[in-house]
Amino acid sequence: MDLGGPPPQLTSRARLGERETRSLCDSSPVTEDGDTPQLVEQAPPVDHAPPPEQVGSHGPDKPFVVGVDRETVLRRREVVRTVERRGAIITLVLGVIGVAAALYALVAFDGTVMLPYAVLLIVAMSPLLLSTWMVFRIQKQRIQWYDANELPPVAMRISVKGLELACDGAAYPVVLPWNTVRGFRRQKLLGQYTLDIALARGVGATTAGVRGLDQPSVRSVVKPNPLLRPTGMFLVKSLDQPVHVIDEALKHFSGGTAGVVR
Repeated sequence: MDLGGPPPQLTSRARLGERETRSLCDSSPVTEDGDTPQLVEQAPPVDHAPPPEQVGSHGPDKPFVVGVDRETVLRRREVVRTVERRGAIITLVLGVIGVAAALYALVAFDGTVMLPYAVLLIVAMSPLLLSTWMVFRIQKQRIQWYDANELPPVAMRISVKGLELACDGAAYPVVLPWNTVRGFRRQKLLGQYTLDIALARGVGATTAGVRGLDQPSVRSVVKPNPLLRPTGMFLVKSLDQPVHVIDEALKHFSGGTAGVVR
């Protein structure tokens, strides 16, 4: 019996380990230099979907709608009413002082000499008195317009056909084809910025395709009386779209013929 040899259990374990090593070596690729390259696990390919195509803010047929803030418009009405009344009272006082001065000159001095000057002074004061009367008259009419027609939630619709404007106090919208309008004028009136419609030369209520310009509330804004201070059509801060976006919409739908003039 050979006592120097390894135990039979160890011999079987060694043979098993040698077989596993040979199987691993046979399954691994070997380079020409005899080295076994390391296997690197590769991640599965990821499909990168192209970004969605950006759609323009104005569709070819969908109109661009500009809403209006009701509370801001109501506050604007009070501002206009207060400023107009204050100006009317000031012009009334000036007119009364002028007329009184003319009558006093006739009484205190020689009437035949002062009569031409007194008449001229009274004539010069008459526009002030007339404008005061017109202010209170237009304010009374506005109250009637506002009571008869509810404030619309939409200020304007811009489409390929033209402009549709919902003026404050108007019974129905104003419709203007693109060949009759040049856009809007942005100006500061009564301490606040407004947008006023800019019509093409010669356009009126009877122009073909035009609708709604003959309404009294619209006429008072589009073509105000020279003796009255203009109030503007749309208050800028009451609109839910900024001016530059409205300008882009006007140019887009009109083909570049209309826009906002500052």
